Amino acid sequence: MRHTLYLLAIFSIVLLSSCRQDFDFERSSGTELRFSRDTVYLDTVFTNIGSSTYTLKVYNNSDKDITIPSIQLSRGLASKYRMTVDGMQGNQGKIFNNVELLAKDSMFIFIETTAEIADANPEDFLYTDQIQFGSGTSVQNVELVTLIKDAHFLYPQRFENGTYENIFLGETPVYGFFLDENDPVNGNEYHFTNEKPYVIYGYAAVGSDKTLKIDPGARVHFHANSALLVASGGAIQALGDYSSTDQLENEIIFEGDRLEPGFSDFPGQWLAIWLTSGSASSSFEHVTIKNATIGLYIQNNSGSISLKNTQIYNSSNYGILAQTATIKGENVVVNSAGQVALACTLGGSYEFKHSTFNNNWASSRQLAVLIDNYYSVESDQDAGTIDQVAFDLQKAEFHNCIIYGTNQVELRINKSAINPNVNWTTPVFNKVLVKFNNSNNDYTNHPDYEFLYDTSNVKKNQNPRFEDVSRNKLRIGEDSAAIGFGDPLISQQVPVDLAGQLRNTSSDLGAYQSTTFGE
Repeated sequence: MRHTLYLLAIFSIVLLSSCRQDFDFERSSGTELRFSRDTVYLDTVFTNIGSSTYTLKVYNNSDKDITIPSIQLSRGLASKYRMTVDGMQGNQGKIFNNVELLAKDSMFIFIETTAEIADANPEDFLYTDQIQFGSGTSVQNVELVTLIKDAHFLYPQRFENGTYENIFLGETPVYGFFLDENDPVNGNEYHFTNEKPYVIYGYAAVGSDKTLKIDPGARVHFHANSALLVASGGAIQALGDYSSTDQLENEIIFEGDRLEPGFSDFPGQWLAIWLTSGSASSSFEHVTIKNATIGLYIQNNSGSISLKNTQIYNSSNYGILAQTATIKGENVVVNSAGQVALACTLGGSYEFKHSTFNNNWASSRQLAVLIDNYYSVESDQDAGTIDQVAFDLQKAEFHNCIIYGTNQVELRINKSAINPNVNWTTPVFNKVLVKFNNSNNDYTNHPDYEFLYDTSNVKKNQNPRFEDVSRNKLRIGEDSAAIGFGDPLISQQVPVDLAGQLRNTSSDLGAYQSTTFGE
């Protein structure tokens, strides 16, 4: 019994010790702290658009529990930065008093900013501040630096009753507006220049019989769930030019409004460039479209869409989704899409020369190219009968192209089986390299895939040896299967590749002539 009481006494002492809350904290001397970085760069933000959240880790190197008398921004409550310190909000996220930190322990500080161009240094457009740890003569500092860009901001008006301007998609109102030739702030919104970027909120619409002109070097950014929409009769003329440096000074670039490096290749940040039914002839030259849901969405346009030296990357659904559209493309590259890189659907007319369509999206159902001429509808719900609404496929031609990806089959052709009255022009594949591994014999003797057995025109399942697909570098190397297989007559029609390199007589497939990587 005595032995049992002795053990209970020891257990009670241990239990009470483990529950102590009255640690003795010493006031920090200003030398105990170590930081994960001396300067926190919050990267580039647009004026009045909040940054991402950045992390600073603070370590107590000493053997003592300490109290940091003050953690605050040097600009105080006027600072455009805001912090969360170890989960605490402090005084408006600017000032924190008597912050405790255990010996050999650490804590996280999360930092954000929302600043205007007027807040920045006019010489370099940097907005800076400091996080000050301690007080008096015992202060340690961590610098904060943000580059702020000015921009033209395009967004729906807010009315006096608190509602916002809308446009209609069919009968559905959406948060959007029509561009204005005489906007009191931005001037002529039908002419995007390269003087400063454009940032779009909501649906920015090109009106009927209007043309949006976009100059070489222009940068167009979209907030989340935003799009550029072209109404029936409207058009876009996005005419960039060759760039001689990695800054792509003459390229027209469409992308999201998050400028931090972590968002540079993140899909689905904005919606689409949407050319609605009846839109007029439009042109895209030396254009890059990045990180959209659908890069280009083209519906039953009344004129032809011209794509030259156009690149579309990291689309969460489709790179190009065409529905009964008319498209002519040269030196087009589409890489990485959640569903299909190039979808030529519901018939239409399509002609691509020296283009590269690749899809390495991590999915068993993704495709590089889809061609079809119908959609299915349930005609009798009780009987479960499915009907097809079919459209004319007037042309689908691919000359000197690459169709590739990680799946075994990267090209699919779906022809309506129950609507024989519509026009179906057999797709043409003239000198192409295609990923099409018919290992299960699903397509053997299929009339729509007979071209695959014409080895004079088609190379199957041979590696194009792209430079770096994950970084959207689709140049082909000196050991590529695409070298010298092209039709020289087609190369004469497109004599310069996407990089500005002359094509030689032994024409290579795709948008690029072969090269030695690193040059």
